[in-house]
Amino acid sequence: MDTLEAILLGIVQGLTEFLPVSSSGHLQIAKEILGVEIDNNITFDVTLHAATVLSTIVVMWAEIWKLIKGVFSKTFNDEQRYVLKILLSMIPAGVVGVLLGDQIEALFSSLLFVGFMLLITAALLSFAYFAKPRQKEQIGYRDAFIIGCGQALATLPGLSRSGTTIATGLLLGNEKGSVANFSFLMVIPVILGKMLLDILSGEMATMSVGTLPLVAGFVAAFLSGAVACKFMIGIVKRGKLIWFALYCAVAGLISVFYFLF
Repeated sequence: MDTLEAILLGIVQGLTEFLPVSSSGHLQIAKEILGVEIDNNITFDVTLHAATVLSTIVVMWAEIWKLIKGVFSKTFNDEQRYVLKILLSMIPAGVVGVLLGDQIEALFSSLLFVGFMLLITAALLSFAYFAKPRQKEQIGYRDAFIIGCGQALATLPGLSRSGTTIATGLLLGNEKGSVANFSFLMVIPVILGKMLLDILSGEMATMSVGTLPLVAGFVAAFLSGAVACKFMIGIVKRGKLIWFALYCAVAGLISVFYFLF
């Protein structure tokens, strides 16, 4: 992998981690187009994920700092409740990752599967756009767990994590802004946990990517991720998810036809 390819893949990762179009699906598509093998490159994968986590922390630092200060309060408060909801939302993804991680990993090589999952992402975003649920002021514990189940399903390549969690939250009747914030905050510990497992696996000891491509990919993913995160929060609040549904439908159909023909 050369530096230009690393930059392009970093941009794809950064943008699609937050836009509801599936980062895993688009990385698979980008790999096919560029002819780059990235599935077994744990070091590059961890580097890109570290960049997107950092971009989330930078964009949402005010909310994160508020939660950190609230957690250390002596009295049980809204911030501590919020953190408990985030922890609750992590359980489904953790269970799926431990029990089905290898089986899910095997699906990443199938462009046909990615295409079908992109079509499902389009359907979810369409349902969320046209549904008119009651707008709850706060995300409850039950809803946090159900949104977490959506995040667990979104470990499938082509099924957008942000799209699935945001659509699930909206269909449950939660307010748009609170769903967007919860969706982006809940992914931070999940990505950090996945990174830790990848590091502990020992596979990072063998680097097939040079230092310059790694740094370039990190910077590209961080910058594009920061832009996408800030942009996406505004998009959700304005309720413009239908355009992403159309995009996912087109991308899904192209992937299916590319595989078949």
